Amino acid sequence: MSRDHFNLDGRVALVAGASRGIGEAIARRLAEYGAHVIVTSRRLDGCTAVAESIRAAGGKADPMACHIGEVEQIEETFRQIDARYGRIDILVNNAAANPFYGHILDTPVSAFEKTLDVNLRGFFYMSVEAGKRMRAQGGGSIVNVASANGITPGDKQAVYSMTKAAILNMTRAFANECGPFNIRCNALVPGVTRTKFAQALHDDESFLAPARARTPLGRSADPEEMAGAVLYLVSDAASYTTGSFITVDGGYLA
Repeated sequence: MSRDHFNLDGRVALVAGASRGIGEAIARRLAEYGAHVIVTSRRLDGCTAVAESIRAAGGKADPMACHIGEVEQIEETFRQIDARYGRIDILVNNAAANPFYGHILDTPVSAFEKTLDVNLRGFFYMSVEAGKRMRAQGGGSIVNVASANGITPGDKQAVYSMTKAAILNMTRAFANECGPFNIRCNALVPGVTRTKFAQALHDDESFLAPARARTPLGRSADPEEMAGAVLYLVSDAASYTTGSFITVDGGYLA
């Protein structure tokens, strides 16, 4: 298999939650392989910094603010994509919320609702809006960033884990119904990764020590270690891959 199978020249990729962490690493990798990347997150300044850095390295990228917990913002983002690019070839749903880290019985209703609004409803409507355009243009690729917690619930992360499990099922639902339109939908299943988003986990030694002991590679991941799997999933190298989950967890689930 040659590098040509991973060539993304001419493709427009939207990466949600790309101002830092895993999303930023994915945006940089897709741009490195030729995609024109739309860098989105809630705040424009973070997106702008990443997009400028990608362009400085010779890639193509534009920033765009979008809070995927707000359906109206999702709709406006895709209206802008229609006007500026006229197509969307790749969607990476990576933005996420986990506002409560604590015992399941102490979960505030507000935290429950926010987590579902972003992690489940947001992923769903981002996929619907992208999928409609991919259907019209003859195909595309969607990757949902889930979590090992979607398979084995994380301690003190009940609602977050529930949404990630739902994302895995949603991935296969989209793969099943959108396959006839040449739309592929797959999921990345990361293990514990050193990001600002996961800082609470890394600050909690009662969580981190057992997780590290359970992981055959004996450490947390760096965000860049997630990007290669996503590159594969959105590229022609994965032309017959849909409804699949790629686990990148250092062996944690094994």
